[in-house]
Order: sequence, then C-alpha cells, then structure tokens
Amino acid sequence: MTVLIDTTELPVAERVDAVYTAMVEAVAPCYVIHEAPAHTLHTRVEEWQLGGARVLRTESSGFRLLRTPKQSRRSASPMIALSVQTRAAGRHVQFAAEQLVPPGGLMIADLSAPYDFSWSGPGGAATLQVPIDQLGVSADVIRRAMTRLPASPVYHLLIEHVRRITAEAPRLSDDVSAPELGAASVELARALLISAGRSAGTGRPVLAETLLTRVREYVRARLTDPNLSPDSVAAAHNISVRYLYKICAQAGFSLEQWVIGERLRGARDELADPVAAGRTVAVVARRWGFSDPTHFGRRFRAEYGLTPSEWRRRSQDEP
Repeated sequence: MTVLIDTTELPVAERVDAVYTAMVEAVAPCYVIHEAPAHTLHTRVEEWQLGGARVLRTESSGFRLLRTPKQSRRSASPMIALSVQTRAAGRHVQFAAEQLVPPGGLMIADLSAPYDFSWSGPGGAATLQVPIDQLGVSADVIRRAMTRLPASPVYHLLIEHVRRITAEAPRLSDDVSAPELGAASVELARALLISAGRSAGTGRPVLAETLLTRVREYVRARLTDPNLSPDSVAAAHNISVRYLYKICAQAGFSLEQWVIGERLRGARDELADPVAAGRTVAVVARRWGFSDPTHFGRRFRAEYGLTPSEWRRRSQDEP
C-alpha cells in the first residue's frame, strides 16, 4: 500500500499543495479547488497495485477536480477510472454529459480527457483504474457506456467488485494472485463497457467484442509460447486471420502491440523476481518471445525508462 496523501500528518500551510500533488499522481494533471478553507480541509488517498490495474481509496472534504483541454493534451498513457461513491454524491461532467452519482453508484471517467468532478461535504470513493489499452474497446464504446451504466446487467456486479477489492486491498495486493485478480478486474470492466456501450441493432459487433475477450484471455495464457501467432490464435477460435484483424480493428485494438506490451510486463516481473536472479536478461527475453536481446532492450527502455539490467538492479536494491 502507498498513502499518497494524509493531511492529518501535515501542517495547515502545506495541505493545499500536498493535496494537489497527490491528486495529480492519483488521477491526472488537473486543478484542485477546495470547498473548505485550508485549516478544515482533510484528504486521505491510498493506492494498491493489482497487476495492471490500480485500486484507490479516497476520503476527503468537499473538492472539485477540473481537467482542462490543455492539461489533457499533456496526458500520459490513457486511463479510465471506474469509481463507486462510498460517501456523498458525486457530480461528473465529461463529453457534454452531466451525471449525479449517488452514494453506492458507479461512474466511469476517461482520465486522459477533460472533465469536471466534484462532491460537497465529507465524501469518499472506491476506484478501479485501468489502462485503456488493456481493455481493447473503442473510444466510442467507452463514451456511450458512461451514461448507460445502470442499464447493464453487469452494473451492480462491478459495483460490488470494486467495493470488495478496495476494502480488502491490503490483503489482496500482497497475495501471489494479485496479477490474476487485476486481469479479472480488467475483463469485468470490459464486460460492463461492452454491455452498456453497445448501440441498438449492433448484435454482431457485440458478439465480436465478446470474441475479442476470449482471444485476449487465450493469448494472455500463452504469452511464453514461442509458437503463439495470429495464425494459431485464429485457428484456436475457428476464425480466419483476416476476421481476427477485423474484430481488432473494430475495437481500435492492435493485437501485436498489446501482445508486446503484455510480454514486456511479464519479462519485467520476472526480472524483479529473486527466484529468477540466476537467469540472464537474454534468457528472460527469449522466454517472453523476444529472440533479439537488443530489440528487447530498446522496447523495454521505451516502455519503462530503464534498461532491463537497470530495472533488475533497482528491484534487487529495494527492501
């Protein structure tokens, strides 16, 4: 667990700046406007990592987060937040749609785009953050889903899931199953988006989205298989390679880039694992489908800002 901010431990004069810094780290660059004066404001934000997903628990006095178009142009990797209001009602405005989210309700925010979010008085939220590139759905599906969530049969299931994993995050994040739980959370979020974001009369695209979910799970389970290829994936699902690429294109999803990203993530975790300390970087790279260690090193550094060797040393030095 990381406590991003707890104002009870800070002098009054430092609280406003500290909350701003924490919100930028937890959400994205934005303006933070407090309802209460500095001496009465309180904010506590905790985070946990579950594989590729992140869980946040927020408790705060009234505030407003305002993300402008200029700030959104400086965004890092696109991310969505699925947030359950645990206390107070939240007001969310994005893409010209306004929502009032009651306590116990769920909202979705695209953190890479402009938005306006606020609550009044003491409030709280439990949040699941997921990189958009892990979802494999189009921007149109996400935007349609934002205002249709309660109509989905997955809506209440996801609310309960987010509340439970947030409540039990200290124990879950330390368990060996944390990456798998994170992957399951991503797929549940994807199911909600597909269900809520479908258009009337779009039965075939929805079926394609469901097929893409199965493809992703199939590939994720075989990332270290040297024979994994578009041909083998298509054959396993009784479709042509051409149709495989078609459903990926419909979802705005690059199968090749997603596989590379997942393999890089797997190699990163293995390099940090003390059990794998005796394996060379080249061996780890080959195990995760990179036959050329130089190419692997370039991709790894582009993704994580460190060479594989630097990442391994840093991981070993951490307590």
